[in-house]
Amino acid sequence: MGQVAFITGASRGIGRATAIAFARAGYNLALSARTLEEGETHTHAVRHADGTALSGSLNATAAEAREYGVEVKVFRMDLLDSASVIAAADQVVAHFGRVDVLINNAVYQGADLNLPFMSLEAETLERVAQGYILSPFLLTRRLMPQMLEQGGATIINMTSGAGESDPPVPAGKGGWGYAYGAGKAAVSRLSGVLCRELGDQGIRAFTVNPGVVTTETLKATIGDKGLIALRNGSAPPELPAAVLLWLAQHGEADQYQYQTLQAQPFAREQGISLTP
Repeated sequence: MGQVAFITGASRGIGRATAIAFARAGYNLALSARTLEEGETHTHAVRHADGTALSGSLNATAAEAREYGVEVKVFRMDLLDSASVIAAADQVVAHFGRVDVLINNAVYQGADLNLPFMSLEAETLERVAQGYILSPFLLTRRLMPQMLEQGGATIINMTSGAGESDPPVPAGKGGWGYAYGAGKAAVSRLSGVLCRELGDQGIRAFTVNPGVVTTETLKATIGDKGLIALRNGSAPPELPAAVLLWLAQHGEADQYQYQTLQAQPFAREQGISLTP
């Protein structure tokens, strides 16, 4: 069996683009998200202004990825449900027998995520802790014995500038709130710990900030006028996807551990293109 990449949040956006990039490169895929079929709605999900669900589904991503001749399996997984996270990990190992690349891309995206501090409730932070701290830990920890037994693996954790710095303007006026910033700050710490503790056993781990990416979620959040305003400071999801594939495939990428990689300038510096 060839190498296996496990990509979370693969129903749309960066996760979907990453699945296609890895399939094109010949990886077999384990894909997870909450949305199996087009049009499904979920609690604590970003929607269009009219209340309809965003486009994209695991099955649609899988169908496109299979066009490259690789094996693709989908696993419904909800970050806010620890049991579903553990079950997904176990099902992936049971089916494929290995995971060579794990990309922790899925995030909690409730409407309360970027509320101003005085509007924030403890329940939001509980969901953030579950989605941004506990679930990536549970998934990575559950897969780690198999990764170590097979001689190593690559783990890539997707962060954000919100986890690295303070907002330029207040939440509600274009800045991020404490909940989102705290969640991504936690994500930014995972890779370095894994490298330090398990690097000598073959574990490679990276932290990647994709920057502003024109995903379905961003379009629903800021609208077409906002996208026009961002056009010179944003990238399509295929660009961070290409960076993630490069990190997984190149041994020289090891020098970029213990730091947060800014995907867009990094792609320019390394000459990483959107397609092979």
